[in-house]
Amino acid sequence: MEHETGRRLREIRTKTGLSQRQLAKTSGVANATISQIESGAMNPTVGMLKKVLGGIPISLSDFFADDFSFSEQVFFSADNLLELGDKGVSYLQVGNHLHNKAIQMMKESYQPGAHTGKHAIQHEGEECGIILRGTLEVQVGDEKKVLKAGDAYYFKSTIPHHFKNVGREPCELITACSPPSF
Repeated sequence: MEHETGRRLREIRTKTGLSQRQLAKTSGVANATISQIESGAMNPTVGMLKKVLGGIPISLSDFFADDFSFSEQVFFSADNLLELGDKGVSYLQVGNHLHNKAIQMMKESYQPGAHTGKHAIQHEGEECGIILRGTLEVQVGDEKKVLKAGDAYYFKSTIPHHFKNVGREPCELITACSPPSF
């Protein structure tokens, strides 16, 4: 996967006419780090890749999409949803290209013990979700609650937040974020 990510980054960077140094300057990520990602010597975290792509600019969903056309697709079969997650967390996004879109909607799933990482997430906008199956611990700022099927959340995503499946079965939920954060 890291070699795919590196090749994809190099391909997109060169298509946009940026050198590694230019991308380093515009993204605020060291040139050596970009070089290591492109060569496959480093597998970037989602946060690091998002920061690098901010210098192009391109969203994570566009980065992982199979093509770069921005057609207005209306309907999506289950196998057309774009997978953005890894390590026990699945983010199936509705739509491949969210450039200039107002909403990001996903079907998420967390395997038992899976979480969004050691550090809290923070970004512009608002997000909400409803638990379909299982349990999910949601922490927003200093507030923490374990939600079960049928429960929901809604908060400003500028507040640091974290998600973790504290149950024994996979947790599935539907989420929305405005504006798109991936």
